[in-house]
Amino acid sequence: MNISPAMVKELREKTGSGMMDCKNALVQSEGDMEKALDFLREKGLAAAAKRAGRIASEGMVDSYIHGGGRIGVLVEINTETDFAAKNEEFKIFVKDVAMQIAANKPEFVKREEIPQDIIDREKKIIRAQAIEEGKPEKIIDKMIDGRIEKYFADVCLMEQPWIKDTDKTIGQLLTEKIVKIGENITIRRFVRFEKGEGIEKKQENFADEVMKQVNN
Repeated sequence: MNISPAMVKELREKTGSGMMDCKNALVQSEGDMEKALDFLREKGLAAAAKRAGRIASEGMVDSYIHGGGRIGVLVEINTETDFAAKNEEFKIFVKDVAMQIAANKPEFVKREEIPQDIIDREKKIIRAQAIEEGKPEKIIDKMIDGRIEKYFADVCLMEQPWIKDTDKTIGQLLTEKIVKIGENITIRRFVRFEKGEGIEKKQENFADEVMKQVNN
C-alpha cells in the first residue's frame, strides 16, 4: 500500500499528531483512515498532540559530558509546570536526549527548522547523484523524495532512531513521555561541543562509545 503525502496530511489535520506518527499509523492500518485514527487514539498520540498547544516554559537545562571531556552537550527541554520538571521520569528523558545528541550529532531539533535553501541544496545534490548513477528521469523525483527523508532522519533529532531502542524515534519517545507525565514537553534547543571540532583527526564511532558507557 502506497501511503501518499496527502493521506498523511489529512490524518495530521484530523488529529494534530506528528507527521511520522501519522505515516506509521497509516502503514499499520494499510491506508485505512478510520483504522489509522483508532491506532493513534489507542497509542495516546492524539491526546499528546492536543497537549502540544499548551505553553511549556518550565523544565530544565541539562548537560552530558562524554569521554573525559571530549564531547559536551547542553540541552533545554521544557514542561508546563515545575512539578513535572522535578519528575524522575522527566529527568531521565532529558539525560537520554542529551546522550542521543552526543552520540548521533543531530543538527536540528525537527525538520521544520531546516532552512529551505539547505533542503534545496540537498535535493540538488541527490538529483546529481541519481543522474550520475544513470537512473531514468521518470523515477528521479521519487528517489529524491526517498533520500531527502533519509537526510531528515540523519540531521533531525526528533526523527533519529533512539540509541537505546532503535525501533522508536526520539519523537516517538517524546510522545510516550507526554502521555505518561501528562504535560506538554518540548525539546527547545541544544548545542553540542566536540573537542578539536573542525580539525582533521581520526574518526570515532561515538554512538558505540556512548552505548558502552551506558551499559557499564
